[in-house]
Amino acid sequence: MNPFLEAIGNRVLVLDGAMGTLLQERGLPPGGCPELMNRTAPDVVAGIHCQYAEAGADIIVTNTFGGNRPKLAHYGLEGEVLDLNRRGVELGRRAAGRSGFVAGSVGPTGRFLEPVGDAGFQEMVDIFTEQIRALAEAGADLITFETFLDIRELRAGIIACRDVCSLPIVAQLTFDDGGRTVLGTPPEAAAVTLDALGVDIIGSNCGLGIDGIYAVLERMRAVTPRPLIAQANAGLPQLIDGCTVFPGTPEEMTTFHDRLIALGARVIGGCCGTTPAHIRAIRAALDGRPQSWTPPVRRGFLSSRSTVVPLGGAAPCALIGERINPTGKKAYTEELRTGKTAYIRREAQEQAAAGAHLLDVNCGAPGVDEPAALERAVFAVSGAVMTPLVLDSSDPIALERGLQAADGKVLINSVSGERKSLERILPLARRYGAAVIGLALDEQGIPVTAEGRVGVARTILDAAVTAGLPPEDVLIDCLTLTVSAEPEGARETLRALRLVRDQLGLGTVLGVSNISFGLPARPVLSAAFFAMALEAGLKAAIVNPKDARMMDAYRASTLLLGQDPRAEGYIAAYSKPEGEGALNIVRGSVVITTSAASGGVTPDIRERLAVAVINGDSEGVAALVDEALAEGLAAMAISNEGLLPGLEEVGRRFGAGRIFLPQVMQSAETMQAAFARLKAAMAGDIGPSLGRILMATVEGDIHDIGKNIVCTLLENHGFEVIDLGKNVPAARILEAAQQHRVDAVGLSALMTTTIQQMDVVLEQLRAAGIKTFTMVGGAVVTQDYADRIGADLYARDALEAVAKIKKLLGH
Repeated sequence: MNPFLEAIGNRVLVLDGAMGTLLQERGLPPGGCPELMNRTAPDVVAGIHCQYAEAGADIIVTNTFGGNRPKLAHYGLEGEVLDLNRRGVELGRRAAGRSGFVAGSVGPTGRFLEPVGDAGFQEMVDIFTEQIRALAEAGADLITFETFLDIRELRAGIIACRDVCSLPIVAQLTFDDGGRTVLGTPPEAAAVTLDALGVDIIGSNCGLGIDGIYAVLERMRAVTPRPLIAQANAGLPQLIDGCTVFPGTPEEMTTFHDRLIALGARVIGGCCGTTPAHIRAIRAALDGRPQSWTPPVRRGFLSSRSTVVPLGGAAPCALIGERINPTGKKAYTEELRTGKTAYIRREAQEQAAAGAHLLDVNCGAPGVDEPAALERAVFAVSGAVMTPLVLDSSDPIALERGLQAADGKVLINSVSGERKSLERILPLARRYGAAVIGLALDEQGIPVTAEGRVGVARTILDAAVTAGLPPEDVLIDCLTLTVSAEPEGARETLRALRLVRDQLGLGTVLGVSNISFGLPARPVLSAAFFAMALEAGLKAAIVNPKDARMMDAYRASTLLLGQDPRAEGYIAAYSKPEGEGALNIVRGSVVITTSAASGGVTPDIRERLAVAVINGDSEGVAALVDEALAEGLAAMAISNEGLLPGLEEVGRRFGAGRIFLPQVMQSAETMQAAFARLKAAMAGDIGPSLGRILMATVEGDIHDIGKNIVCTLLENHGFEVIDLGKNVPAARILEAAQQHRVDAVGLSALMTTTIQQMDVVLEQLRAAGIKTFTMVGGAVVTQDYADRIGADLYARDALEAVAKIKKLLGH
């Protein structure tokens, strides 16, 4: 057994503390590259490692957090990945010695993946492969992914790690005090996704104190049996006498020890603000405490970026929406051929609104580039709804593109008992952390008897376990045969459901409506069969959730089978007045709520423009702008009465936690498409600017994702933005503020080591007599800090920044 994994099985290990702040104390200049000190000041780096080892750290984390090619490129060091990471491991080993472990630190690249950003998934895998290979070859004992904000970027890193080596993997994301990452992922969805990828330890670092980290881990424990890691900050940073101070004492870092051990935290360490004194206290508090822990029983789950759905076991039957399928749908097939996604987005929204828990996505049709189409479809559905996905394809190339595009743990539909199918599909499921539907058929076809189908199911299960999938990630499709052609087929299918459950302990799935093909009054027959299948233990059903009879059968059966506690689901569905909460209806290429179209009134073009922005319909909004112009609507009216109200509604939904950053960015992209069409039609003149805003990430900080999002949304709202980029010296900010005569200066900082540069900029603006409003934001910035340095406003996120600057400038 791996020595590290054996160690965490026996006791709780202590991981070291902060590195960046100690490097700054020992000579790292503002804006300098920490990893370069592995070469230029190795004794300083090794000295910090030794201090942590002497304080009792079992794990020394290498000074390689920013050792990937994009991060190093900011310093002109993109060709030094191998050398700087190798030196980092060597310095860590010098301190850890023979008895300690060296963890190769891997941090995010600072880029977003498509469609939110411009990085491709395979490109990201290649970037991480380069760094992780260097760490592994230099002798790291494990790889630790730290401070990730994007679950999909972290997926790419983990896949790269598994390609390169067999070292244990620690995977951590950073959550805000609302319990989500910047891109809207809660701890549960993160844990389900990471568990499926086979990482060894899951947890969270940075952003929160020990109480906040414990709350995050508690939510993770609800969905995973994996060991956990807690790496908290020493409290939340404060500005005292011009210095960033973390108020958490060493003793405060130990207050959750008993609860963390009981929860299954097998590694406890420190992040920002922690010192050797904090690590010494953590070590002392662990010594003498009982540290045994028994993992909970594994259960089945699927996830999207922001949602978790239980699957199998004691969970009720999950509804899989079947409508995103080109069979018999000429309009959808044509959209697939031309690269459009309006149908996909509309069906995703309608099926989710109707009650689908999962969405089946099928793009296989003649004349369609299925790999490209499935990738587009996954992006479209993920941007439209929060529902986890079922990827429906027999093409391994298309499946891999879809799996790369997905944000969470998906269900593959499907693999069969045929050897060729097992060999092609199961490795993809293992590599990308997916569950699979196994069709109870093999080279001999569909077995006539239930026992025969159980035999095929057993073959699939054995192959899946051998490939590395847990049994909970295998669902068996017992196959619904058309009753008009196979009179005995329905009874055998129902028997097969029970046998698979009782003999193999697996969940089952059916395409329910196949039962009624070729017969009149199909919904009547399908609904009756659905109710019988639910009683037989069906755990997932591929259905049309917009079919009222099917949903009636589902809700009633779920209640009668004791799977709807206190009849909450049933009451919620049937206690509303008739018509209330009805499905959205389709008008052209956008979704209009029934409230907007009540009484048969066609929505005004302004309403349709707003809905296009809300739904992120970047494909259809240009045509709506043309329609509005043709009706004689002025450009400013189109913007102020149609587009901007939609974007304001996006802000309200974001603030209420109903949508998250990927959806906001999709709406922003729609706004950009609309403005581009307006500018083209009006020769570039669509009205006066609301103001001129200067934006910059302060000197020493090379992170600009948040700042870029603010820039995009400010432009959407009609501001002129001068973006100076990242790592911008105060002198450059002052020069640009004077040159452009800006109305406001916006400053961003992500790191605690650079936050004080905001104070420097504001002081120099005041000293130079530059009269302009100032706003600050970023992961480590707080309202208290903004008040202390005299900033005019602080914003927690991009939408709040837009709202506050509009108010500040009198709009």
